[in-house]
Amino acid sequence: MEKISNFIKQNKGLIIFLSLGLIVSVLLGVFVSPWASSSPDGLEKVAEDKGFLKKAEETEPAWKHSPIPDYALKGVKNEKVSTGLAGLIGVLITLVAGIVISLVIWLLRRPSERSRPGHET
Repeated sequence: MEKISNFIKQNKGLIIFLSLGLIVSVLLGVFVSPWASSSPDGLEKVAEDKGFLKKAEETEPAWKHSPIPDYALKGVKNEKVSTGLAGLIGVLITLVAGIVISLVIWLLRRPSERSRPGHET
């Protein structure tokens, strides 16, 4: 517990910054994403203009088997709530992936680098 306490004291600014970033990400994912434009994005607009959008629509979409296809959760009737929950899940998946990658990188560093003075964890 002392190591954690020291880590928090030494990295207070970083922890505040990351916490605020997480809060903003959750707020955007939950409360702003349901009002995102449903208009075609740039890539879809170009595909439409160049005439190959119809051909792409004839094939099975790659995202059909994704966990959150089309930014909506199955079983949630309200479209805005469904999109907000999908945004929250996306933020949490990204957070977990970032933590896992950071831990793997930290564990793969040589032990001498982890225990240098000023880099105690």
